[in-house]
Amino acid sequence: MNKEFFEKIEQAAGRDNVKYNEPMSAHTTFKTGGPAKVLITPKDEMTIKEIIRICQENDEAYYIIGKGSNLLVSDDGIDGVIIKLYRTMDDVVFHKNSMEMATADLEDKELAKVSEVTKVKVSAGAGIMLSKLAKELLDRELKGFEFASGIPGTLGGAITMNAGAYGGQMADVVEKVYAIDEQGNEYELSNEEMNFGYRHSLIMDKNLIVTKVDMKFEVGEYNEIKAKMDEFNGLRREKQPLEYPSAGSTFKRPEGYFAGKLIMDAGLAGYRAGGVCVSPKHCGFVVNDNNGTSADVMQVMKHVDEVVFEKFGVHLEPEIRIIGEW
Repeated sequence: MNKEFFEKIEQAAGRDNVKYNEPMSAHTTFKTGGPAKVLITPKDEMTIKEIIRICQENDEAYYIIGKGSNLLVSDDGIDGVIIKLYRTMDDVVFHKNSMEMATADLEDKELAKVSEVTKVKVSAGAGIMLSKLAKELLDRELKGFEFASGIPGTLGGAITMNAGAYGGQMADVVEKVYAIDEQGNEYELSNEEMNFGYRHSLIMDKNLIVTKVDMKFEVGEYNEIKAKMDEFNGLRREKQPLEYPSAGSTFKRPEGYFAGKLIMDAGLAGYRAGGVCVSPKHCGFVVNDNNGTSADVMQVMKHVDEVVFEKFGVHLEPEIRIIGEW
C-alpha cells in the first residue's frame, strides 16, 4: 500500500469513513484479532464497487464483513482492506401498497390472515442488525422473523449463511436478494436461485456481496409476536453463554448429530487454551472468558475436532469464518 492508494480510498469513501491499523478485536464479537491495515465503512453500494475496483487495480486483498459476529481474525491482523457494512446501508422500506392491502378492514379478518393478501413486502439494506429489523417488524405487527430477533448479526451476513434458530431460517422469509460480484456486476436473485441450504447459500458459492433484501411477512398480533420473541430470547439467555464474547455456534451441525452434544460426550466441557474455553453451559460455544486470543480459539477448535473425531469418527466443520494469516 502506498500514499496514492490511501488517497484514492479516502476520496472514494470519505476520510471520516476510513481507519488505519484498526484493531479487529474492536470489530468482532470474539473480541480478538490484530489490526487491519485499512477499515472502511462505505455509505452505499456505489462506494463498495469503487473500493473493490481500487483494491483490484492495486492488487490489495479485501474482505467484506458485517458486525463481525461470525468471524475469527488472526492475531497478526489483516494485511489488506476490511469493508464493514454494519451501521451503514441499514434502511428499511415497508412498501405502502402491500401494507394497505394487508391491514385492510376486511369482513373476514381470520380468513385474511391466512391468505396472500396479508403478505407484506419489506426491503432492507444488508447492514441492518437483525435485532433492529425484528423490532421494526414487531412495531408493524408483522410476524415470521421472531426466530432472528436475538441473532447478533447483520442481515447481509445472515442471508449469506442462511442463519437460523428455533425452527426458522432466512430462507423462510426471503423473496429476492440483491447482490454484486467482484467485477461490480449486479444480481437480483429469487429465493429459488439463492440455493439455500443448511448454513449455505449461492452467495457463498459465487463469492457475492449482499446489498439489499426483499422479504415478505404476514400480519399478526403485536402481543403474540412479542411473546414469541421474548420466549426465544429467554431461551438464549438460559441455555447460551451470552455473558462472554463468542461467535455463537462455533461448529456446524454434523448430519445426524448435534455438535454441542458430541463435544460434551467427548468430555470436553470446559476444555481450555489460554483465555478461551469450551463453554460448560453450552458445549457448542467456544467463549473468550479471560482475555484470550484468536490463537487460543484456534487451538481449542483444533483440539475439539481431533478428540471428537477420535471418539466418534465425526469431523466438526467450523461455522465461523476465519480470515487473516495463520
